[in-house]
Amino acid sequence: MFGGAFDPPHDAHVALAQAAQAQLQLDVLHVLPTGEAWHKTRTLSPAADRLAMTRLAFAHCPGVIVDERELRRSGPTYTVDTLTQLQADYPHSQLYLIVGADQARALPGWHRWGDIPQLAIISVAFRGDGTAEHADFDPGHPVPGVVPDRFAPLRLPAMPHSATDIRSRVAAGLGIDHLVAPAVARYIEQHHLYLAA
Repeated sequence: MFGGAFDPPHDAHVALAQAAQAQLQLDVLHVLPTGEAWHKTRTLSPAADRLAMTRLAFAHCPGVIVDERELRRSGPTYTVDTLTQLQADYPHSQLYLIVGADQARALPGWHRWGDIPQLAIISVAFRGDGTAEHADFDPGHPVPGVVPDRFAPLRLPAMPHSATDIRSRVAAGLGIDHLVAPAVARYIEQHHLYLAA
């Protein structure tokens, strides 16, 4: 499971998904645009746009399912609920939850946090470039004192992409072709997204 706002999905999201498939030897990867994100302070773009862009971004990725179940769910979207559903869908499989380093640090604040490691191994993506940002971060044990055997590091190339920066670039009239898939860039332009970001 790899969830996120995907507002918009960018090349680093795709690179992370491909790294997870290769390093964790996943049979299938569910990419889930979030529904009502309880932890987001800004209003997300419409669900239909984020879903369409996510489908375009991952269209060329074998073994990836763009899963819209969180968008169909009413009320706040919680990872633990999605993992519970995926466990029911794949009762004899080992589940993995793909998160970034920033998300891993915040896990103890997530809804029913303690249940998540029971449902899935938490695979923490980090850049393997030795930057200071990760100098004090152990991706194999990102939450001190909490179930270290339920974490697995996921090494990524250095790709300083950010959805926030992409939205700002669009609002400023700057190009984003080097940051997102061409089809995503066209969708953003055709639907006039992020112009007031």
